[in-house]
Amino acid sequence: MTNRPDAIHNPDAACGRVQAAASRREFLARTGMGIGAIALEALMQELMPTAARAASINPLAAHAAPLPAKAKAVIHIFAGGAPSHVDTFDPKPALQRYRDQAVPGANGVAFPSPFKFERHGKSGLEVSELFPRLGEVADEMCVIRSLFTDVPAHGPASKMMNTGSLVLSKPSLGSWVLYGLGTENLNLPGFVTLGGAPDHRQAAFLPSLFQGSRADFARGKPVNKVLLNLTNDFKNTTEQQELQLALVHKMDEMHMQSVQRDEQLEARIQSFELAFHMQAAATDAFDISKETQAVRDRYGKSDLAAKLLCARRLVERGVRFVQVDAGGWDHHTNLAQSIQKTSDAIDTPAGALIADLKERGLLDSTLVIWGGEFGRTPTTQGRVDDNSGRDHHANCFSIWMAGGGTKGGTAYGATDELGMAVAENGVHVHDLHATVLRLLGFDHTKLTYRYNGRDFRLTDNYGKIVDGVIA
Repeated sequence: MTNRPDAIHNPDAACGRVQAAASRREFLARTGMGIGAIALEALMQELMPTAARAASINPLAAHAAPLPAKAKAVIHIFAGGAPSHVDTFDPKPALQRYRDQAVPGANGVAFPSPFKFERHGKSGLEVSELFPRLGEVADEMCVIRSLFTDVPAHGPASKMMNTGSLVLSKPSLGSWVLYGLGTENLNLPGFVTLGGAPDHRQAAFLPSLFQGSRADFARGKPVNKVLLNLTNDFKNTTEQQELQLALVHKMDEMHMQSVQRDEQLEARIQSFELAFHMQAAATDAFDISKETQAVRDRYGKSDLAAKLLCARRLVERGVRFVQVDAGGWDHHTNLAQSIQKTSDAIDTPAGALIADLKERGLLDSTLVIWGGEFGRTPTTQGRVDDNSGRDHHANCFSIWMAGGGTKGGTAYGATDELGMAVAENGVHVHDLHATVLRLLGFDHTKLTYRYNGRDFRLTDNYGKIVDGVIA
């Protein structure tokens, strides 16, 4: 069995790190009335860990990937609702020839995109006029036009995109990344979600400390209200908070000795510990007012713009995986107007994010991913008119990536002339996940965790690396 990459020669090494914290708590529980002073010393040591000490006792400590890595952090912009590929990044001029005609194998009639596509940058990558700002950074973008998934239903398909499973409760992509690499900043969560469903950040059977932390972030919201337990509501001093944590540890050990180990209780205590560290050192990560006005204007004035700027600040400070919820793409009717609003919301901040990361020297090491759970039909019900929309379509769809060792200015794979099916270089969601892990320095078949008597992995028993998108 291979758990963490540094456990190849010692299969129990990863679990040992997770249990180390429990061992310290057991010691504290058995020392009786001296617990407060000992806990104070331990907590203050943890605020300033050496690399060796952090690696030996903290399962979240950063460590090198087993293979050469191109990326070390991920920003996943999840476009929930399923964007239409034929209106965004997969031009299909042939649809115009078949306008209002029945399409074999599909319901409805051919619906040409209301939007033009233009070539951008030195690469000439074709991008819809819906994305003028992204067009300016087209040479940094790698579009996959031949992605496909298993079912055209939002719930299961979203679960598949975020966890590699349609139905079963499996760890999310972010949790696998954090489990494999740890975090470079122990004063911040290693995996942060800015909005989104609980399934998208779940750790499932991985230890709970690898679960994503939901940040209730919004432009103008007080930074001490963003994360659970970050607020010191009782205005206690640092020493008082340390003693409170020590008492919680003692009660936890008493509970485990007299009743049983409680995973939810452990997760809650870990959130208290992390909140303590964040109060001491890291609330500024969510304070975008510290950016210059020019930078804030570049991203835009919306909540989504603020979230993408915050994502850059988090990655800049060592957070391993940030997911930003950017949904609203479920356009069954009135597509021409609705998709314009949704694309406007993401175009400026996403373009600014790519340019900003590049200027700061972070794009090479940060993988940015944008995309939804499936695509949409190139047809519409009835006749083509101002109210036309598109239905769900799992056979093919598009996403884009930027930075992190991907080939900028390229389009990988192809669909047929109407955008109904994959015609060249199909990429399943499992293949996408395998490729993301490879960019981060992992063989996806070896990043595993033993649960219920078998080794699990993000890609199940499938997945192949898409070498054509790796620079």
